[in-house]
Amino acid sequence: MARTPPDLAWTLARAHLARRRTQNVLTVLGIAVGVMVLIAALSLTNGFTRALVDATLRASPHLSVTAFVPTPRDPALEAEMRADPRVQAFVPFLGDKGLLTRPASAGRGAGVDFTTLFGVTPDAARVLQLNPEEGALLRGLEGGEVLLGSALARSVGAFTGDEVRLLNSTQRRATLRVKGVFTTGNYLIDSGYAFTSLGTLQRLQGTRNVTGYQLRLHDPDLAPAVGSELTRTRAYTPIPWQSLYGTLLDQLALQKRVIGFVVFLIVIVAAFGIANVLTLAVFEKTQEIAILRAIGATRGVITRTFLLEGAALGLGGLLLGNLLGLAISAYFTVRPFQLPGDLYFITALPVEVRLTDLLWVNAVGLGTTLLAALIPARRAANVEPARIIR
Repeated sequence: MARTPPDLAWTLARAHLARRRTQNVLTVLGIAVGVMVLIAALSLTNGFTRALVDATLRASPHLSVTAFVPTPRDPALEAEMRADPRVQAFVPFLGDKGLLTRPASAGRGAGVDFTTLFGVTPDAARVLQLNPEEGALLRGLEGGEVLLGSALARSVGAFTGDEVRLLNSTQRRATLRVKGVFTTGNYLIDSGYAFTSLGTLQRLQGTRNVTGYQLRLHDPDLAPAVGSELTRTRAYTPIPWQSLYGTLLDQLALQKRVIGFVVFLIVIVAAFGIANVLTLAVFEKTQEIAILRAIGATRGVITRTFLLEGAALGLGGLLLGNLLGLAISAYFTVRPFQLPGDLYFITALPVEVRLTDLLWVNAVGLGTTLLAALIPARRAANVEPARIIR
């Protein structure tokens, strides 16, 4: 039985690649470095986004429904939320802003800072995902007690057991005892939020009303849909976390696009290395190409030869780049990059490798290298054998 002859284009491409090993290795390394940096940068950006959102949602509800004007608790709305399988927990709340001060004492100067104060019931510990010890403090808040964000407590200079004075938005004053502090990892929350019992804030404002309800959902992405359904026939405004932190999410998405584009330029530069190597090969092998054309090799065979060379170099670079990029991501998973929490809101930078990013990087990288190889391939295919041999 006769053997099938090997493909001429692949045979020629393999022979060409074997002759220029040093240049080919450098070209593959150039592509690998670009892909490695791109994968690592996207993974770190994904991790930063996820960590920042997670830290934000620890002390923020997935959804708030606020009444147009403060109103008594709504039993019908509470019953609907309790029956909704998408709602994990909810809590009525009363919000206020105020000035928090700690009087000077022996050895300590006075402290002062502004705060956003929430009056909540013990169910708030189910809506806000604090660590167990802090959740217990929130659940056990009694009249006249306050739970401070860690950065806010440092700013005011208040420790557990200290007394602080509150001047609220209606110019009413109260003295509160610090129950403890909480830490979310998001500096904006830790430096501005404080919690007290719902009854304490209601007495301070002289009302029995609430601002609305805060909800935690099983799936945070459903917050806009759930809020729209709950408030469709009620005088409430839904505020999903995506709207509350919309600017932040937009900035993070823009950051990822900019980083991806800038780093992708490295891949483009490496792709020009392929074009350079193949262009030199065309010049050196012009006579060989002319002879092949003269003995019957078609333009398609010549074009396919150089495209196969470019694809081999590109795939080699992509494979090595993927391995190196995943290795770097694994390293930062084991030893996260440390960040100043007061500047970036989180103290460590986690890594999140997404399959969609890997597919995008490899598809665009392979397409770029093939386009880079197409120019010298077409040049080789257009060699006129009669003119060269003559």
